[in-house]
Amino acid sequence: MRGPRLEAALQGDLRRYLQEELDLTTLAVTEGIRTTGARLKTALRADVVAGGLGQRLSRSWQQKVYPEHGASLGAASVVRTGAPELIRAFAEGVVIRGNTRSFLAIPTPAAPKRGVGRKRLTPQTFPEHIYGPLRFVDRPGKVALLVVDNQRERRGKRGGYALSRSKRALASGHGLLTVPMFFLVPQVRLRRRLNVQAVVTSVTAGLAREIDAAFQAQGPRRRRRR
Repeated sequence: MRGPRLEAALQGDLRRYLQEELDLTTLAVTEGIRTTGARLKTALRADVVAGGLGQRLSRSWQQKVYPEHGASLGAASVVRTGAPELIRAFAEGVVIRGNTRSFLAIPTPAAPKRGVGRKRLTPQTFPEHIYGPLRFVDRPGKVALLVVDNQRERRGKRGGYALSRSKRALASGHGLLTVPMFFLVPQVRLRRRLNVQAVVTSVTAGLAREIDAAFQAQGPRRRRRR
């Protein structure tokens, strides 16, 4: 009679042991997935900043973990950007072209930082009430320009230019400048400034290590259960 009872006891312990190991493995997988996703988000954000594209674009990278609560052997961590077209352009180095009847307008260093209403500077938002009207200058064999005439250079820390209001200067042209505000080009190539695929490959290569570390961290808990 001793044999059957011992066999039943061993069988019951084995099922409990396997269930405990499965539970701990599930927790380790979920934690490893979550940690790796967080590392990937941080690394992709750092890549954007290192590429000189600013904190705002870097924060477009966000992480979503599934399941949101609890643990699962099928856990997943999705890291995606809210600005996919921009990220793709700077990751691939695309060519941007104007349409058949227009140019791409690129502000010169002399141009103001913002347009009317603090909008992004374009020929349409250019503050002509401060600088005067833009004038097209065609230069065969060279880049065309949009310029403003009758400018005086500002003095002091503010610098820059402003339309002269002096009737005498406007009549004589003395001391006044014509200042380019936009370069007009048919196309421009964005140089590659991001390394998205390299970052993804590098970070995700450590997934197994993260899962193992999470599993080993369960060591004290495993010993207590036994």
